[in-house]
Amino acid sequence: MPSRRVLKAAEAIREVVGMSILRDIQDPRVQGVTITYVEVSGDMQQAKIHVSIMGNETKQNLCLQGLQHAAGYFQRKIADRIQTRYTPRVQFVLDQGVKKSILVSKLLKEVLPPEEDKTEEAEAAEETVEEVMDETNNENG
Repeated sequence: MPSRRVLKAAEAIREVVGMSILRDIQDPRVQGVTITYVEVSGDMQQAKIHVSIMGNETKQNLCLQGLQHAAGYFQRKIADRIQTRYTPRVQFVLDQGVKKSILVSKLLKEVLPPEEDKTEEAEAAEETVEEVMDETNNENG
């Protein structure tokens, strides 16, 4: 598990880079970017910034190129915020988590029965439970 210091640095990097993307970056390639999380190495020399980018694969690749192009700017902003001997080298990585979760939900919809069937089954189960409860009450009463 990462140390508290590394976790605090990761959170600071996420804040600095996120605000810089919103306010400072003028590159038209960098649009629709969300920072999902940041991984910082134990020696604080590397930082992987996982980003989710809206759009098709071409737009995502262009945006990643724009972010990598601005990596030096982000490192300078990080150095101003974090007081460490070394400023972490920034690397941007495309986070496929959202894309994979959408794929999993589509697969589940194909495999699982539709909602209408579930309600009929639920009603049948409720009727069975009510019958058992009535029989139990009649026996005890």
